[in-house]
Amino acid sequence: MSKTTRFWVLTVSLTIICGVLFLTCCKKNDPVVPSTEDSSSFVMLPEAVPDAILEIRYYGTYNFVGDRIDGYEEPTAMLTKQAAQALKAVSDDVIRQGYRLKVYDAYRPQKGVDHFVRWAADIEDTKMKPYFYPDLDKSVLFEQEYIMEKSGHTRGSTVDLTLFDMATEKELDMGGTFDWFGPESHPDFCGNPETGEYTGDNRKSPAGRSITEQQFANRMILRRAMLAHGFKPLDTEWWHFTLKDEPFPDTYFTFPISSPTK
Repeated sequence: MSKTTRFWVLTVSLTIICGVLFLTCCKKNDPVVPSTEDSSSFVMLPEAVPDAILEIRYYGTYNFVGDRIDGYEEPTAMLTKQAAQALKAVSDDVIRQGYRLKVYDAYRPQKGVDHFVRWAADIEDTKMKPYFYPDLDKSVLFEQEYIMEKSGHTRGSTVDLTLFDMATEKELDMGGTFDWFGPESHPDFCGNPETGEYTGDNRKSPAGRSITEQQFANRMILRRAMLAHGFKPLDTEWWHFTLKDEPFPDTYFTFPISSPTK
């Protein structure tokens, strides 16, 4: 083989190797997660689902942090147009059953998630521990994924909610508060959410807590309505649902929660 031939063989080989390494690195780092301030694909929840009651916990101080969360500039909620349309169908469904939706949180700006992360890193701040995580040491919140650097809420098609009973004019008793950190919040706590069967099995509760058959049944009313209209559940929170065909599965939005006139 001539020197010229060896040179070109070596050049082509190096080019192929570099190309493979480049593709490998790109694959490893994918997907690229974009963020954007563009709110044009969102709607205000009170306009899209007028029958829903809003109790935006992160605008106030009754939440696991104990302060208003960054990015919550008004006590309102926003969702992508597709998620809001699906939630309107859920609202119409539960109204026929004698209930209204009560929303705690929907779209969450990335700056709100960043606020949670800063709070979780401050191990000494435990003022809300008795109300939301009495069975946990705050140091395990990252490890057990109660707090993460990214949230599905920031993609705009996730909602946290419960049911309001129009007959009693009270929230339906779900046997536990929104944002309780523990297995008692899991949809399969004391029952099988796939069949709706109550089992009473509370062995996962570190403090021996339980919920009643009626409380489990109430959780299932909400779950069935959400799943029937295109939402999927989370296996650790009975109140949390995401639109199955969410329009922005890889985008994390950064605009604050406020009305369009602001």
